[in-house]
Amino acid sequence: MEPDLFTAAAEERQEKDPTGSPLAVRMRPRTLDEVVGQQHLLKPGSPLRRLVGAGSGGPAGPSSVILWGPPGTGKTTLAYVVSKATDKRFVELSAITAGVKEVRAVIDGARRATGGYGKETVLFLDEIHRFSKAQQDSLLPAVENRWVTLIAATTENPYFSVISPLLSRSLLLTLEPLTDDDVRGLLRRALTDERGLKEAVALPADTEEHLLRIAGGDARRALTALEAAAGAALDKGETEIGLGTLEEVVDRAAVKYDRDGDQHYDVASALIKSIRGSDVDAALHYLARMIEAGEDPRFIARRLMISASEDIGLADPNALPIAVAAAQAVAMIGFPEAALTLSHATIALALAPKSNSATTAIGAALEDVRGGLAGQVPPHLRDGHYKGAAKLGHAQGYVYPHDLPEGIAEQQYAPDTVRDREYYTPTRHGSEARYADAVEWTRKHLGRRRS
Repeated sequence: MEPDLFTAAAEERQEKDPTGSPLAVRMRPRTLDEVVGQQHLLKPGSPLRRLVGAGSGGPAGPSSVILWGPPGTGKTTLAYVVSKATDKRFVELSAITAGVKEVRAVIDGARRATGGYGKETVLFLDEIHRFSKAQQDSLLPAVENRWVTLIAATTENPYFSVISPLLSRSLLLTLEPLTDDDVRGLLRRALTDERGLKEAVALPADTEEHLLRIAGGDARRALTALEAAAGAALDKGETEIGLGTLEEVVDRAAVKYDRDGDQHYDVASALIKSIRGSDVDAALHYLARMIEAGEDPRFIARRLMISASEDIGLADPNALPIAVAAAQAVAMIGFPEAALTLSHATIALALAPKSNSATTAIGAALEDVRGGLAGQVPPHLRDGHYKGAAKLGHAQGYVYPHDLPEGIAEQQYAPDTVRDREYYTPTRHGSEARYADAVEWTRKHLGRRRS
């Protein structure tokens, strides 16, 4: 809601003496140029630039926007910057506490402001996914008629949590997770800035790395942990935040894991080899180390998809769909919930029957092709749909398998150069046993005999 006398007084006191506010609040950017990350949303002419600067008037006014992204990526920060930079009337609501009554009050105030003294209204609605359909419906007339310019923030997929009419009347802006470099820049600014810690303590490299792992791309989490650790260090009379102090404050041990070095590859290798060896407990241990160290969940998911084909294959045909589904889920939800999905997939793959026959089959076929055994396609298999193909003998003598009782024709498919090659050697592990029976039967009916 619009600030009352007490809110305004509190904000004035905060500006005069910001030390009473959390570090994450004190370090909020004051302009769009101070915003870290999300540069794809801050280019000249972008919707957010138009909201705060010149070019927001005329026949093409600013658009309402929905900001979608993980926690700590800057949704509230962007709205805060708009509130400070724009000359428009700015009203803030939270879907946690507000209802239809409050929304209508804002809309009525916006209409009076526009009609009375030509003042446009920007409404920031946080956690819009918590609004019911009816509550979101109450926003439609105001957004459609531009009585308010809406900035709505959500951590949930808007296509599932925001009604279609509101989506169609707004621009969906997707915020990306902050990179380690983004968060590192915020931490270093907070250490030296007058609004921050004013160089009261130093942050050694190993402590900084642990802070980045804890943050997981969440700027608010990083600054909150930094403030707590700085306070603990100062209470001890120390001039730098030691790794031990940070571990005590956040109650998380630092994992020795270099995401760009040997340990990144060693632990990933150990995870896959544990899955291949069917040791589910070891696999979960290495998965936990990667998660705790802040490994990119998409990297883990990619490794699991590879393992599903490389080490399991047709012994459990469900392994690959499980791994692919896990990768899709991870991309949508991110950490911390993605840990559950990765655990699900890791357990399923580790306990699945194993077969590397798909791996060895394509490897043998590729070896022959690279060795020059890429012979001519047999004439009866060639394309016969164009004029003159029959004169060349193309597609002549081809037997259509569906016309035969058993659905298989005794005819040559492979080029002469590899006619007798057998690349696929199935195991009898798990579901692949039925493929072993199938390949034996088909080779026999194709007129081929095992070499």
